[in-house]
Amino acid sequence: MSPLMLLLCFLLQLIYSFYFCSSSAAATSTPSAPFNSLLPSNAVSLLSFKSKADLDNKLHYTLNERFDYCQWRGVKCVQGRVVRFVLQGFSLRGTFPANSLTHLDQLRILNLRNNSLSGPIPDLSGLPNLKTLFLDHNFFSGTFPLSVLSIHRLVILDLSRNNLTGSLPVRLTVLDRLNYLRLDSNWFNGSIPPLNQTQLQIFNVSNNNLTGPVPVTPTLKKFNIRSFLRNPSLCGEVVDKPCRSAPFFDSPSSAASPPTPLYQNAQSQGILITPPPQHKHKKVGVVLGFVVGTLILIAAVLCLFAFVKKRREETETESKATKCTIETITNSAANATVSEPDDSSQEIKLEKEMKVLQAPKQQMKSGNLIFCSGETELYSLEQLMRASAELLGRGTIGTTYKALMASQLIVSVKRLDAGKTSITSAEAFEQHMESVGMLRHPNLVAVRAYFQAKQERLVIYDYQPNGSLFNLIHGSRSTRAKPLHWTSCLKIAEDVAQGLAYIHQASKLTHGNLKSSNVLLGSDFEACLTDYSIIALADISSEDDPDSACYKAPEVRKSARRATPGSDVYAYGILLLELLTGKPPSQHPHLSPPDVPDWVRAMREDDNEEDRWLAMLVDLASICSLTSPEQRPTMRQILKMIQDIKDSAMVENNKRDAHNGYS
Repeated sequence: MSPLMLLLCFLLQLIYSFYFCSSSAAATSTPSAPFNSLLPSNAVSLLSFKSKADLDNKLHYTLNERFDYCQWRGVKCVQGRVVRFVLQGFSLRGTFPANSLTHLDQLRILNLRNNSLSGPIPDLSGLPNLKTLFLDHNFFSGTFPLSVLSIHRLVILDLSRNNLTGSLPVRLTVLDRLNYLRLDSNWFNGSIPPLNQTQLQIFNVSNNNLTGPVPVTPTLKKFNIRSFLRNPSLCGEVVDKPCRSAPFFDSPSSAASPPTPLYQNAQSQGILITPPPQHKHKKVGVVLGFVVGTLILIAAVLCLFAFVKKRREETETESKATKCTIETITNSAANATVSEPDDSSQEIKLEKEMKVLQAPKQQMKSGNLIFCSGETELYSLEQLMRASAELLGRGTIGTTYKALMASQLIVSVKRLDAGKTSITSAEAFEQHMESVGMLRHPNLVAVRAYFQAKQERLVIYDYQPNGSLFNLIHGSRSTRAKPLHWTSCLKIAEDVAQGLAYIHQASKLTHGNLKSSNVLLGSDFEACLTDYSIIALADISSEDDPDSACYKAPEVRKSARRATPGSDVYAYGILLLELLTGKPPSQHPHLSPPDVPDWVRAMREDDNEEDRWLAMLVDLASICSLTSPEQRPTMRQILKMIQDIKDSAMVENNKRDAHNGYS
């Protein structure tokens, strides 16, 4: 072969190798410079982010066609532009690279919560259309990202549970559309800005190093003390803690001079006034002194009478309150009257239930109140025992009370049934509660502490103010509840799925007792799971509640096996049907899957235009409640299906708005 041919072959091989290597790099990491022009800018941004934030290659992003990036995990596009980038709970490890996502100028939602990203938060001012930003539950460091102050459309901002330091910017008030602001569990210091956003509904700066008086604005005044906890140096009216005031010293310049008598004042102005006779002045003084003394005596008698009356009322109130405290529930059953006033049978039942715990007060205090997951000890066992108690309800394995402490802190206390939990040893109980107490998610009611001493076991949760999903679905006993609108059903279904998926992925635990009464509504009416993994401590073989039995998957119901992720999925399907129809599980007919949609429609009064979305939710409920556990989807797959339903509805609504002339 001639030298010319050899040279030509060498050049062809070199060109081929260069093109192949560059194309491979473009498919898995940041594209090389010569090929940047061949890729859409949105794809370049995503690959640039992945190159630094996904060191363990959890995201298998490949680019074979020009718009393949719209099909990548967590990516949602509209007309080829990325509008949603959600990588929640993907176990990403790395940093958030600067200038990586800033070309996504149509991005509406950025969610990187619950990963292991570290380093500073980069400049995000290149995202002018961003409305939702979740960066919580990571390891971000540095100061508050000032660039977000230029994102004027921001509605949701969550930077909680990171390692951010420094002060909060006063200009935080410019984000006038904020509805959700969480900055808790960081290392922020300094004062709280005078937030005045009228639409702000969720706000939390607890567990920082903030100091000084909390600004008394209409916005901040509407949040309770839980939004400011664990900032020892905060004070003021909002947190009900007096601020230290500087000592007052009288100075000659500031001391008020005694008033000049009228007579002297008039003389100084040249006005002639005859001084009053001295004997008349003395008579007036005697009479005036007598009148004033009599009035003081009468006032003292009235004050004494009012004090005695008030003290008597307080004594009566305290004597009634002692009948309704956590302490009397656990130690003095004879005096406990936490029952419905006109239900004698319920009162007898409660009194009988409490007789188990007539041990001396000292015996109760022999145990320790153990706070979970590094929680700060906000109250002692004695303070909890003295809290006033209100019966909230009875569950499968215990009774739940609302406990109001003297500090105005409210918690929920679940008293576990001693008979049903006797199969669990003290050591096993403690180990299990440590695992459960580690779980933290926006759609889980946090377990804050627990207590055990001999036959007594208590679990302390956050208090949720808006009741349970059961009450929302079925209404009061005197009214027939109407099924919720399908969009409300979809939102609740997504919240519950988020909580279950987190339990399944973050631990080896399951819920095991999912039902509408164990889904509570938070301050923003978000659905939060409670009683998760607690049923694993109990023997419930004798459970005879028909609704609870209907939530159990066939494989658990027939063989008394422990709950599995698959059985949680089955219960989720039954819960979804309960949401859609307004009927408790015991009233669900035994139908084949093709007949379920007709039954659901018969229970509702929706317009025909909503049939499509309703049918998709019914299909989801049907596949979740299949008899065979192998045929049921996982909770992650369920979340993907719910997201597809939401996206389809959003596209349809946008088309409808465009057709009607709305922008």
